[in-house]
Amino acid sequence: MIVKPKIRGFICTTAHPAGCREQVRRQIEVARSRPRIEGPKKVLVIGASAGYGLASRIALAYGAGAATLGVIFDKPGSGSRTGSAGWYNTAAFEEFAARDGLYAKTINGDAFTREIKEKAIQTIKRDLGRVDLVVYSLAAPRRTMPDGTVYSSVLKTTGAPYTNKTIDLRTNEISEITLSPATPEEIEATVKVMGGEDWMDWIKALKDADAIALDATTVAYSYIGPALTHPMYKDGSIGEAKRDLYRTADRITECFGGVQGFVSVNKALVTQSSSAIPIVPLYISILYKVMKEKGLHEGCIEQMCRLFGERLYGGDPQLDEQGLIRIDDWEMRDDVQREVETLWRKIDNSNLAESTDLDGYWEDFYRMFGFSTPGVDYDADVDVEVMIPSIAQDTE
Repeated sequence: MIVKPKIRGFICTTAHPAGCREQVRRQIEVARSRPRIEGPKKVLVIGASAGYGLASRIALAYGAGAATLGVIFDKPGSGSRTGSAGWYNTAAFEEFAARDGLYAKTINGDAFTREIKEKAIQTIKRDLGRVDLVVYSLAAPRRTMPDGTVYSSVLKTTGAPYTNKTIDLRTNEISEITLSPATPEEIEATVKVMGGEDWMDWIKALKDADAIALDATTVAYSYIGPALTHPMYKDGSIGEAKRDLYRTADRITECFGGVQGFVSVNKALVTQSSSAIPIVPLYISILYKVMKEKGLHEGCIEQMCRLFGERLYGGDPQLDEQGLIRIDDWEMRDDVQREVETLWRKIDNSNLAESTDLDGYWEDFYRMFGFSTPGVDYDADVDVEVMIPSIAQDTE
């Protein structure tokens, strides 16, 4: 079928298999061009199909020569419906890895469940023995507990309402939005979904099964951002969950002698998660303009190459006062944030084009789903029923 983008809200409901494949190929080329990562050889990536999780898998496979087992929760194409971008990304990654002699297998299912944890452990024990790095990059809107209770995360403040500028991605128009405070129950649910409990469950399950190396490393991802986003992120319901994540890194280090837990604070980028957060897309479009003009802009793959190559396995993680790795250091540079703040104060619908890199924002948005990628013929008929090799083998 001929696949075109169909936008609904802050997501694209279609994905282009050839475009996703080309995006993965380009990330592989970036990873290959960077200095060798002297680090992990057997890696589990939980949340491996898009964004920072996919970039982690690519950086580690092609930067360190690591065998990677990915956990995803994606849908294949069927009939006239395309698969998810994550499905096509993973299929492409496994194709390239097989071509290049790299171990790569994938498990598709809800990472919160005991069933998927056990399946991952069985695969590790059979194929790898023990993993020496666990990347926890799960970004899910809800979590179903074993007793059937469903927790859903919310994007709200904690305390007072917060009003600031935002952009309507459907019209590219700036307006004001007011975020209401979360209830205690909503905060608890957000922590359940986006905090560290499941990360701890994964490490405990791996440790109990002797499927993780005694001196292994594990890393999860977070975002902090500038003061203008703090009420709805750092100090909001998401922030409560991220503080639980930080505490979990410390608990992992304390409880599983030899296993070190870290949290990396990454740069603001266009992801499916960030597109859903009010205020953030407008901030990102201004940030892109400033950082590109300064030659500081990085995408997911550049961030992950720097995280693993220079920080986690570069001899000095350069922890801040909270014990966090700050790969957002270029974003948070004083000169960058001063210029962003200046543009933020004056921006309105009359100067939107000159004050932002909105074209760059939309380019990244479409490319998440395999569109707007140079070298791809979007008028060509493509097969949407692409299989992920290891999953196809597992179901035979």
